[in-house]
Amino acid sequence: MIKPIIKDQFFLKIKSVDATIEDKEVIQNLKDTLKAHKKECVGMAANMIGVNKNIIAIQEKNLYVMINPVIKERFGLPYDTEEGCLSLKGARATKRYNKITVTYLDENFRPKTKTAVGFEAQIIQHEIDHLNGIII
Repeated sequence: MIKPIIKDQFFLKIKSVDATIEDKEVIQNLKDTLKAHKKECVGMAANMIGVNKNIIAIQEKNLYVMINPVIKERFGLPYDTEEGCLSLKGARATKRYNKITVTYLDENFRPKTKTAVGFEAQIIQHEIDHLNGIII
């Protein structure tokens, strides 16, 4: 089900908690909402649809979900960039790493490790910031 995008910064600053198998509906709602906004959005965190669970969805080439993602390693020096967000107006300055390694659970709750580079790494970092209550 497509959910409305949360813009309340007080809510968005609340740190999310780990997701469980009982959150399958949240996962589907997050995917549906990201698909509905695919022309203006490449990633979404569950708190953006009103659920403070550690779930993100990424639509870079293909749509995929990361449950309870944790950045395990950042490579090199951070670079300055600007990012937009459906929950916020305008673009804002931030720092990102070009390459990261993330551990997470896939939609079937199987453990995975992913090394992402470039724009995909930037998207993942942005969405994990959301889960940690960090607003750019």
